[in-house]
Amino acid sequence: MNIDLTAFTPAAALAGGLLIGLAAAVFVLFNGRIAGISGILGGLFRPRHGDIGWRLSFIGGLIVAPLIYALFWHLPEIHIEAHPITLIVAGLMVGFGTRIGSGCTSGHGVCGISRLSFRSIIATAIFMALGFIIVYLVRQWS
Repeated sequence: MNIDLTAFTPAAALAGGLLIGLAAAVFVLFNGRIAGISGILGGLFRPRHGDIGWRLSFIGGLIVAPLIYALFWHLPEIHIEAHPITLIVAGLMVGFGTRIGSGCTSGHGVCGISRLSFRSIIATAIFMALGFIIVYLVRQWS
């Protein structure tokens, strides 16, 4: 995947960040839960009474929102150059990492840091550092 940095739009990035932060704040205020995707999705596999509806709605919103966007605006083209096996292994590694890290980037990075959770700050720093290192190593080897 290549990112065209000349097409970077700071206003759109700022608006997107504000919307994500606002959504996370509204979610915790009205639902009392952290908007961490891995925890929300994982809760569907071990549901508790009254949990399934809001979890399905949240996941459904993640799927339906881009479809609604596509009705009014052009979706960007996505080019993935990785082999399907690489994508599967990477996905499994991310899933394993969210289990041992007690959450994902949205839970720790967006919600945890905003709550000044020391554990989330450390987890996000590790996510980012390892991501940088892995990308560097993979690009050196390929």
